[in-house]
Amino acid sequence: MSLNISTKPHATPGKAMLASVTGYAMDGFDLLILGFMLPAITSELGLSSSEAGSLVTWTLIGAVLGGVIFGHLSDRFGRIRVLTITILMFSLFTSLCALAVGYWDLLAYRTLAGIGLGGEFGIGMALIAEAWPAEKRNRASAYVGMGWQLGVLAAAFLTPLLLTHIGWRGMFLVGLLPALASFLIRRTMGEPEEFARNKGREAPLPFIQRVRLLFKDRATSRASIGIFILCSVQNFGYYGLMIWMPTYLAKNFGFSLTKSGIWTAVTVIGMTFGIWLFGVLADRFARWKIFVIYQIGAVVMVVCYAQLSDPLLMLFAGAVMGLFVNGMIGGYGALISDTYPVQVRATAQNILFNLGRGVGGLGPLVIGALVTQVSFTAAITLLAAIYLLDIYATLCLLPKKQSNGDTLGAIG
Repeated sequence: MSLNISTKPHATPGKAMLASVTGYAMDGFDLLILGFMLPAITSELGLSSSEAGSLVTWTLIGAVLGGVIFGHLSDRFGRIRVLTITILMFSLFTSLCALAVGYWDLLAYRTLAGIGLGGEFGIGMALIAEAWPAEKRNRASAYVGMGWQLGVLAAAFLTPLLLTHIGWRGMFLVGLLPALASFLIRRTMGEPEEFARNKGREAPLPFIQRVRLLFKDRATSRASIGIFILCSVQNFGYYGLMIWMPTYLAKNFGFSLTKSGIWTAVTVIGMTFGIWLFGVLADRFARWKIFVIYQIGAVVMVVCYAQLSDPLLMLFAGAVMGLFVNGMIGGYGALISDTYPVQVRATAQNILFNLGRGVGGLGPLVIGALVTQVSFTAAITLLAAIYLLDIYATLCLLPKKQSNGDTLGAIG
C-alpha cells in the first residue's frame, strides 16, 4: 500500500469524525468482549487468573508499541493512510485469536492486535484537530471518545446474546468487521487540509527528533509529563474497573452474564454522557478546571461505590461513577492537540496516551493481585487514591493559559 499523500479531496469534518469514531468504537468493542469472555477462555484453554489478566495487559503493551510506530508514520506520511493500516492490522490479529489453541499463541495474537489498536486513538484525534474548527475542538474530541463507549455498549448487549451461540472464538471473528470500515475510509477520504498544507512546506523529521520535541523546553516537558500522568490514571482506573467488575458482580451479588451486561451498559451510558458533557463544558470554560471537577468527582464516587451492597443502588451509582471516572477522556485529545504543533501531533497523541495505556494495562493485574490478597471491595477503594495524583498533575504540570488552537511553541 502506497504511503504517498492522497490526491483525493481533503477530509471534511463529517468524514473525519466518521473515520475516527469507527476505529475507536471497534477498539472498545474488542477490549470489552475480552473482559466478558475471559471466564470462557480461561475454562477452555486452562488458563490461570494471572494468565487471563495478562491477555488484557499485553494487548495494551502492544498498543504502546503501536502508538510509537504509527504516530510517527502518521505525522510523516498522512493520517488517513496510516489509520487504514492500523485498522487492518487490528482486524487481522483479532480474528486470528479465534484459532488459538493455547495461552502463548493467543497472547501473541492479542499483542499484535494491540499494536494495531495503539495507532487508532492518536491518529483519530490528530485528524479531528486538523479537520474541525479550533473553537469546537473539545467537543469534537469528546465525540471521538464517545465512539469507544458505543463499541463498549455494543459489546455489553451483543456478548450475552451471541456468546452462547457462537462461543468466544466466534466473537473474535467479529473483529473482521473493521477491515470493511478501513476499506471504505481509504477509498473515500483524503488528508486534512492543515496536514497537507504543512506537509508541503516542512521537511520530514526523523523519529528521534520528533520525540525530542515533546521535551524541547521546560514548559513542554512539564506538559508532557502531566499529560502522561493523566493518561496513565485514566487507563488504570478504567481497565481496572471494567475488566474485573463483571467478575466482582457475579461473585459478590450473583449477577448472571446478562445482569452484568446491564450493569456495564448503564455504567457506560453514564460514561458517554460524562464525555459529551466534558467536551461541551471545556469549549465554554477553562479546560483545566473541568478536569479538576471530574477528578474530585472520581475520588468521591469510587470510594462511595465500594461501600454499596444494594444491587439496584449499585446500578445507578455505577452510571454516576462512570460519568466522572471516564468522562475525562473527552478532554485528552483536544488537550494534546492544543499542546503540540501539527508536525508532532499524532506522535504526541499516540506516545503519551498509549504509554498511559501501557501503565493502565497493569490495572487488571494489580486489581487481580489485590483481590487475591484482600478483597474486591478493598481493591476498588484503593483505586480512588490514583485520582489524587491526577489532581496534582492538572494543577501543577498542565498548561492553563493556552487557548484552543494554540500550542506551547513552534518547532525550532
